[in-house]
Amino acid sequence: MSRRFGSIRQIAFVVRDLNAALLHWTSALGVGPFFVRRRLVPEGFQYRGSPSPAPCMSIALGNSGDLQVELIQQHDDQPSAWRDRLLSGQEGLQHVSSWLTRAEYDATLSRMRSTGVAVAQEGVVPGSGVRFAYFGVSDDANSLMFEIADVMEPMIHSRMKLIAEASRDWDGANPIREISTLGRTP
Repeated sequence: MSRRFGSIRQIAFVVRDLNAALLHWTSALGVGPFFVRRRLVPEGFQYRGSPSPAPCMSIALGNSGDLQVELIQQHDDQPSAWRDRLLSGQEGLQHVSSWLTRAEYDATLSRMRSTGVAVAQEGVVPGSGVRFAYFGVSDDANSLMFEIADVMEPMIHSRMKLIAEASRDWDGANPIREISTLGRTP
């Protein structure tokens, strides 16, 4: 557990090719199934403390036990921490994430800002209302970042539980699913 941000619930990887990454994670590593949401654009996006045009991205969420794995592909050149990682020549592990209630999120964000920790980017996932904020603990684009997200709200967290449950008895069939199918039998 991080004293500053809370328990790590997710590890996230920035990838250049989401489909290739999904094939690697599901076939070579045996992790899955993954639930994909394609071409989403965060709302209220801010980059380095200022409003910024939001990037278009696709994400995939899957679990290995209780740990969620997120794969992120950005489709454009809008400023973001994801783009920064790729421009630095790196691909792969970019951040870890703590899941908080809305009240915990507000308190953590306020506390981190008051202590001078820079917010690299923040926004809202469209459709779900999940807020996220990434903290750069270093100015180095290759440095691991820490994300907080207000995922522990009952409606959102129940969806994350469904992703984890899908992985528990997964037999390798139907490894890549659209997130809109979450909760339906494959």
